[in-house]
Amino acid sequence: MGAEVVIEGLSKSFGKHTIWRDVTLTLPPGEISVMLGPSGTGKSVFLKSMIGLLKPDRGKCVINGVDIVRCSERKLYEIRKLFGVLKKSETEIRRIVLEKLDMTGLSGAEKKLPGEISGGMRKRAGLARALVLDPEIILVDEPDSGLDPVRTTYISQLFIDVNAQIDATFLIVTHNINLARTVPDNLGMLYRKELVMFGPREVLLTSEEPAVKQFLNGRMDGPIGMSEEKDSATLAAERAMFEAGHHAGGVEDVVGVPPQMQPTPGLPERQGARRRKDRVMRILHTLPEAARESIIASLSPEERRHYGVHSAGLVGAQHGVLPAGDVATIPEASRTQPIEFGTDDVTRGHTPYE
Repeated sequence: MGAEVVIEGLSKSFGKHTIWRDVTLTLPPGEISVMLGPSGTGKSVFLKSMIGLLKPDRGKCVINGVDIVRCSERKLYEIRKLFGVLKKSETEIRRIVLEKLDMTGLSGAEKKLPGEISGGMRKRAGLARALVLDPEIILVDEPDSGLDPVRTTYISQLFIDVNAQIDATFLIVTHNINLARTVPDNLGMLYRKELVMFGPREVLLTSEEPAVKQFLNGRMDGPIGMSEEKDSATLAAERAMFEAGHHAGGVEDVVGVPPQMQPTPGLPERQGARRRKDRVMRILHTLPEAARESIIASLSPEERRHYGVHSAGLVGAQHGVLPAGDVATIPEASRTQPIEFGTDDVTRGHTPYE
């Protein structure tokens, strides 16, 4: 299983320019998380800070019990091994390389030069290179950059498949809305130097937060402008323009929570997805109503029985209710006690997580 990453009050600036401040979240072990945000919000800086390439101004980043913000260089070196280390013989190296190339769909391309492969193959080669190191944590920065929508979907499927096989913890930074809606277990967004929210994917995808809705729909109508936040005069002028009939951009309303992508048939079940479902059902009573309804609607009849959820009898079973106390039952003995978290913990960037 992948490593857990706990981030508390992390802040970073360059000189007098604040990149982001007081970021608090948890990357659950073995789950796939995605971070969204407009250009220039410091998403790549966040990834570099997570592995100690950049030093935050304050806060904690705890990986397997070690705070990499304050630890010694020797400890940091040891923690970085969770992101991969390779000490093998030449024969073992060749076997591992061929195995990872096959895992990423590059079998037979091992002799090609960099100039002989496509952009999509380069993305897969980059992932294969990371996988060679048998990492517990995989950080992915803009995997769809330079790829068409079809190849981006193939890359998305690859992330799901790799997670099913090695159970590593993923954090993917992207602008791609289709990837963000269909791949992760958890979803967050950085905006205006802060973490707008982070938690189960259903929370952000059903959010009424103006910046979140605008970003998911790719429209001009909203608080996000060409550079940082719009002022009130700009907002008013644009609102009048849109009300007069000018199109705000975007191709359609992005609403609701689509089904999450699943491993390719023949691969094992994602253990991270199973753990995530147990975790989310334990905190279901703390989540916003729209997120709760989406989660309940996604449960199979077997899962409804497993968690003690019954339908409210509405058309299409789009809603459901929990037993008395609004706490789902996790049958395993080790999972019988619910965790108490407030709704604010989800919507303000704090991750409800065991």
